[in-house]
Amino acid sequence: MTTDRRYYALLLAILGAVSVWSAIQPHDRFTWYLEVFPVMIALPILLFTYKRFPFSRLAYALMLVHAIVLLIGGHYTYAEMPLFNWLRDANDWDRNYYDRLGHVAQGFIPAIIAREILLRTSPLRPGKWLFFLVLCIALAISALYEMLEWWVAVASGSDAVAFLATQGDVWDTQWDMFLALLGALAALLLLSGWHDRSMRRLGAVR
Repeated sequence: MTTDRRYYALLLAILGAVSVWSAIQPHDRFTWYLEVFPVMIALPILLFTYKRFPFSRLAYALMLVHAIVLLIGGHYTYAEMPLFNWLRDANDWDRNYYDRLGHVAQGFIPAIIAREILLRTSPLRPGKWLFFLVLCIALAISALYEMLEWWVAVASGSDAVAFLATQGDVWDTQWDMFLALLGALAALLLLSGWHDRSMRRLGAVR
C-alpha cells in the first residue's frame, strides 16, 4: 500500500505542476476555464471516492494523461498548440491537429474507466457485451461533450470560438466523435489485458 500511495502521490505532483504551468498566462483565460473544467470537476470526485472505490494504477495513469492533454489545450487553445502548429507547417497540413489528438484521448481514456467500473460493479465479464457497451459509453460521452460545446457557444457567442476549435471544418463535430470512437476501440484492443492485470493487482477482480 505504501508503494501505491507513493505512486498516487507522484501522479498528483505531476498533475499539480502541469496545472500551475497551464494557469500561468494562458492564451485566453475564458477558454482556459472551459478546457480545464473537466479536470477541476474530476479531481475532487476522485479524491473523495478514493477510499471507497480506488481505481487501478493503469486507470489513474491514463486519467493523468488525459488531464495533461486538457491542460495543454487550455493553455494554448487546441488550435494554437505550438508543436502541432510546427507539424502543420512542416507537413503542409490544413489545420492544427492537436484537437484531433484530444478527441482520440476523449475516447481512449474514458473507455478504460468505463470498463473498470462495469467490471467491478456489474455482472458483466470480459467479452462481446462488455466490449460493445464500453464503446457505446465512450461515444455517448463524446456526443455529450459536443452538445456542451454547442450550448457554451450559444450562450457566449464569439467568446467560445477557441473552445470549439473547428478551424473552419464543417464536419468537425462528426470527426471528433468518430475519433473518440476509434480511441475507445484502440484502448480496448491494446490495453484490456494490461488493464485486467492492473485490476487484479488492486484485488478488484479475479
